[in-house]
Amino acid sequence: MKIVPFSPGCGAVVSDLQLSRMTDIELNQLRAAFAEHGLLFFRDQDFPPHEHLRFANRFGEIVVNKFFKTTAEHPQIAEVRKEKTQQTNIGGGWHTDHSYDDIPAMGSILVARTLPETGGNTQFANLAAAYDALPETMKKRLEGLRAVHSNTHLYGENGIYRFTDLADQLGGMDRVGDATHPVVVIHPESGRKVLYVNPGHTISIEGWEFDQGRELLDELFAHVNTPAFTCSFNWLPGSVTFWDNRSTWHMANNDYQGQARLMHRITLAGSPLKAA
Repeated sequence: MKIVPFSPGCGAVVSDLQLSRMTDIELNQLRAAFAEHGLLFFRDQDFPPHEHLRFANRFGEIVVNKFFKTTAEHPQIAEVRKEKTQQTNIGGGWHTDHSYDDIPAMGSILVARTLPETGGNTQFANLAAAYDALPETMKKRLEGLRAVHSNTHLYGENGIYRFTDLADQLGGMDRVGDATHPVVVIHPESGRKVLYVNPGHTISIEGWEFDQGRELLDELFAHVNTPAFTCSFNWLPGSVTFWDNRSTWHMANNDYQGQARLMHRITLAGSPLKAA
């Protein structure tokens, strides 16, 4: 197995490894790489849905998303689908999966199934590196703060997705809600401090006036969304990504109108987040 950085501050590429034939020793090596980098890319994988499930179960406990439809054969695999006729895509803005849950997801494993001929990259951001680069004055300012994360504005009664051409693909829109988490958390495996806020789901700072909280959040979002901490992954047949939802953002480009795209995603359960 070879592991090399994908970009100076974002992700790593794992080669000379087939996930479907991974030994226990390789699994442990992969766990260490996942904790270190938070974002792993794989190419040329022979990875049918049953192997996708088997790998996920070897790595952790699967949690099913409240809103995504699943495959008919495997109800633990979510479909991230956009048809040729649709204009809106799922996940088209920066976000972190399941940060709106009281116990957020640990990771997500995304597999390419149907790809457009052009476009459809996924963007990622490294929140551990972004925290490290904050000025000391900002780090001090963030100590002890908690943020409110929500899915209501996306999936609720008046949520954004209800008024798009994706509405028929989504379910569970009566199961919306909020959760609060520390703005800076300690990663449970690496021990690094991580900036745990995201533009898609983080709506306010607990105990602050709304406008004051938004000003701080927007400043943090702008800090993360720079080339120093972000990267773009181009999907090919056989591509797999595995990202840590505790230390990354991601965003799916919507630049392939008139073409279909289908990805299979499995999400792994996490543990309560502890403040730094």
